[in-house]
Amino acid sequence: MCLAVPGRVLDIEERDGTRMATVDFGGVVKEVCLEYLPDLQVGEYAIVHVGFALQRLDEESARQTLELFAELGLLQEEFGDPWETAAAEAAASEPVEEVRNK
Repeated sequence: MCLAVPGRVLDIEERDGTRMATVDFGGVVKEVCLEYLPDLQVGEYAIVHVGFALQRLDEESARQTLELFAELGLLQEEFGDPWETAAAEAAASEPVEEVRNK
């Protein structure tokens, strides 16, 4: 699943003619393109989908959404370590007898 996740802009810079930001998604920091929101400023929140900031969001709405996503486990699903996720899925799919014999 690919979510649109709210994040807070930590810093902004121009890279090869493209406005980019470092964005904090409740503890996970990623690089985001700001071309769709050229006036977004440091400290503001935006909804981000596939690496693009799409819509400005107020802080309270962002906080509530991040809390809900975390509660539902969606942040881990979206930003979690893919190796950890694959290992957990593999362990969950092993037959019970095989797990007991280990």
